Amino acid sequence: MLFFLHIFFRKARIPKMFNYRKLVQSNKAFRRLMSTTTEELIIQEKNNVGLITLNRPKALNALTLSMIHSMHPKLEQWEKETNSVKLVLVKGAGGKAYCSGGDIRAITQERGGSMQKQFFRDEYKLDHLIGTLKIPYVALLNGIVMGGGVGISVHGTYRICTENTMFAMPETGIGLVPDVGGAYFLPRLNGSLGMFLGLTGHRVKGRDCLHAGIATHSVDTEAIPDLEKEILNNPEDIDTILTEFTEKSNFGKDKGFSLDENMKSINSIFSAGSVEEIMSRLGDDGTEFSAKTLKTLKRASPSSLKVAFRQITEGKRLNTLAECLNMEHRLVTRCCENDDFYEGVRALLIDRDNKPKWNPATVEEVSAELVDSYFKELPADQELNL
Repeated sequence: MLFFLHIFFRKARIPKMFNYRKLVQSNKAFRRLMSTTTEELIIQEKNNVGLITLNRPKALNALTLSMIHSMHPKLEQWEKETNSVKLVLVKGAGGKAYCSGGDIRAITQERGGSMQKQFFRDEYKLDHLIGTLKIPYVALLNGIVMGGGVGISVHGTYRICTENTMFAMPETGIGLVPDVGGAYFLPRLNGSLGMFLGLTGHRVKGRDCLHAGIATHSVDTEAIPDLEKEILNNPEDIDTILTEFTEKSNFGKDKGFSLDENMKSINSIFSAGSVEEIMSRLGDDGTEFSAKTLKTLKRASPSSLKVAFRQITEGKRLNTLAECLNMEHRLVTRCCENDDFYEGVRALLIDRDNKPKWNPATVEEVSAELVDSYFKELPADQELNL
């Protein structure tokens, strides 16, 4: 759920022991995650449309806890007021991102603390509400969509991509798992595409989001103002409006799905019964694509890879988004208790040496017992229980 772009994180050391400095840092982190002005999240009602604008363009519209706390009750209110609000439209300000995730510095500076736990718990509750909302929820995915941005879009009724859309779930690269409901939607993509995306963090751009099943519709960036106007004027005609704008959108129409030529290999390789077997098949395949993919997997946290593999496999048999989020809440809680998450953040986002020292260091060293420990139930008062 965390946004992954290195340049937007200033250097900050993760505290290693409890002392005054840690207390100050964690309190600052808590205030940064909680504090927001009304400008960070613009909520409006226009012509029976509930309009939410994520308005932190300098932070690529990353979510704060306060933004989550503002969105959730407002969506609940609109769901009850169906006579006045027929549809919800969510977009990001600035043109560079829909939403790139959460505030990773705030989350990692209070290891295992109450703020950290509250963020994930409340984020997942919001994701579940979006996935079960009784009025149409339209996410305009113009720009970067990562981590938490995936959670507040992909479970909605409509997801509209543009030529600027860049979707990815790169969590295994920082010692996490593809959460925010990844266990639900990833295994429901065609073939083994979801397992490939969840383990590798591969970036899906533009119309590829439509081909992959991540987006439901498309619109040219220059036509976004016209699309918004049509939605605001005729929210009851949302299906017709989105179909018409998709048919008129031109970006990428002369190209097929960029992964088409690799889908046979993806389906064959990523349907294997273990991460070790996936990596073995990639090594045996002999193609440039497989070599590049294997290199990507070798850079990721071995523990995260094996937990994510089981997460996506389990998600395929689970029936509801709620069940998947309940499971992921356990997984992320355990990620926050173990070292790889903090080491991944240090190596990729803080020191930026790109040399994380994972523990265990290889997938072969990740025991079944360790993987099992991530999936065990939490104490009753800590379960998400959606």
